[in-house]
Amino acid sequence: MTANGTSAVPGTGRVDWVDYAKGICIVMVVMMHSVLGVELAAGETGFMHAVVAFAKPFRMPDFFLISGLFLPLVIDRPWRTYLDRKVVHFAYFYVLWVTIQFGFKAPGFAAATSWTHAGYLYLESFIEPFGTLWFIYLLPIFFVVIKLARRLPPHLVWGVAAGLEMAHIVTGWTVIDEFCARFVYIYSGYLFADQVFALSERARARPMLAIAGLIGWAVVNWTLVAVGVSERPVISLALGFSGACAIIVAGTLLARAHLLNGLRFCGEHSLQIYLAFFLPMATTRSVLIKTGVIPDIGTMALLVTAAGVVGALLIWRLALRLNADFLFERPDAFWIAPRKQRPALQPAE
Repeated sequence: MTANGTSAVPGTGRVDWVDYAKGICIVMVVMMHSVLGVELAAGETGFMHAVVAFAKPFRMPDFFLISGLFLPLVIDRPWRTYLDRKVVHFAYFYVLWVTIQFGFKAPGFAAATSWTHAGYLYLESFIEPFGTLWFIYLLPIFFVVIKLARRLPPHLVWGVAAGLEMAHIVTGWTVIDEFCARFVYIYSGYLFADQVFALSERARARPMLAIAGLIGWAVVNWTLVAVGVSERPVISLALGFSGACAIIVAGTLLARAHLLNGLRFCGEHSLQIYLAFFLPMATTRSVLIKTGVIPDIGTMALLVTAAGVVGALLIWRLALRLNADFLFERPDAFWIAPRKQRPALQPAE
């Protein structure tokens, strides 16, 4: 047991429910891209569309909130170490994987316009986050802002962040729009980490009450999504936080019962999945659309989601076997502070 009453995974120092919650989040992220991609290609929607709509209010809020949970442990580290762990770490993977993703998509861009324009789009990706990688583009910005703001009155910062979320700012630039929409969640993870761990502890101690709470939350969330008000100011903020709490409680209950260990594994390796899922997802979608072997759009989207998650993990394992560790582990040359002695790709430390 850790000091806050949650269970750590033996020999790893990891918190079990955090991995479960991250696993739920990364599967929902892959699901969203898979379902919407299949439906766009097919020109119709399937039963998975409702699942994606249900998860939309809390899918990214929970991911960002969890990303801030362990910041109190490292926020006062020297700037060099902090920048190495929180900026250089993610910058390395963004540059590497945006180049990989662009390598697959550049021929299509060039065919539609020209190779010169394709090159321009590549350079633009360092200003406007490319494709699915906007999350790890934004994380270093959040981490730096939180460290710079740590001497400011925290509830003032939180109030401004909440106001930005409720303003639903739309400029067309992903960095600004997503910063305004998501900063309140990662800052809340940092600011209210003790309360989040206490929530998990209470859910672990009173599982039946926690299950009842989850059912009530699901009914309210679904109702507000169904009637089309889930994205209105105040409501969107409330659903983001309530959904994040629900995923934390669900992760805790799964960890308590030792169920669905595959989700825990996905959470433990969420960054590997996030970096690599685009390729098996896109490949499977293309094959299924062209062959028509699966006529039902919902079933097709579900298979594409599974292929994205499993395929990304297979790519990771294959890279390790082929000594291509640099795809998922930052090489020594890209560390600006003494290297930490622990597994790579753990953004919570």
